[in-house]
Amino acid sequence: MTKTVQQGQEPRFAQTNAYYQGLGEGRYHSSVHTQGAWSPAEQHMAAATGLLTHELELFQPRPDLRMARISLDIHGVIHAGELEVHTRMVRPGRTIELIEAEMVCQGRTAIVARAWRLKTLDSALVAAVEDRSVAHPEDLPEWEGMSPWPGGFIESLDFRVEPGHRPGRGVVWLRSLRDMVDGTPTSDLVRLMGMVDTANGVAPRVEPGPASWMFPNVDLQIHMHRAPVGEWLGLAARQTYGTDGIGLTSAVLHDVEGPFGRSEQILTVRPMPTPGS
Repeated sequence: MTKTVQQGQEPRFAQTNAYYQGLGEGRYHSSVHTQGAWSPAEQHMAAATGLLTHELELFQPRPDLRMARISLDIHGVIHAGELEVHTRMVRPGRTIELIEAEMVCQGRTAIVARAWRLKTLDSALVAAVEDRSVAHPEDLPEWEGMSPWPGGFIESLDFRVEPGHRPGRGVVWLRSLRDMVDGTPTSDLVRLMGMVDTANGVAPRVEPGPASWMFPNVDLQIHMHRAPVGEWLGLAARQTYGTDGIGLTSAVLHDVEGPFGRSEQILTVRPMPTPGS
């Protein structure tokens, strides 16, 4: 699902400080701030997740339901440039709904996202969380550990790191002050979901580079036991590689009020392609 892009193939980016320029009727143009780490002509999955969450949030909203799970499958290259998002109701219901958003790039399906929306009610009497809290981002030092990763998306983020970070495991906070879509207020849900995919790069087992290994994810699963708030996303990430070319990145998701959910990403682990391959 990842290919090497030759010099001169870089796309035309939208001229906006946001991640996307809205063109109307589910059409968008990506900016350089969406640029991915594996190829300069592709969007970062994190930014694309934010846009799909934006479209899911807009689709037939109901104040009594909340998105509790977002499941995204990557069908192919997430080309930069102009794109379309198509949304639909998969399973309507009075207390549970399943909705879907499909991103189409260059005429082909790139990502399909499905979200379960569940009816909310007062469950404070039995509420409990087993995941431990982590240090607040404002109490942690700035972190340059993501500098080996190229691309406009990673450059758009601020990072903080908790002591004890190492290859394969660590706690990293990140923040973006850019809007997801120009001229449109960005909700906390969209802002934070638009950074979750970064979990795959915050504590890699191998350093990125032309002579190293690559480990792109083919999906992203997000489960939320409460609605996230604020502009900071904390990732308590762990990365595992198996012996047959498949890996897994798992993370507990935090906002400034504590843990709010988890994410999982299945990985294809393989040597970086040589130039021209």
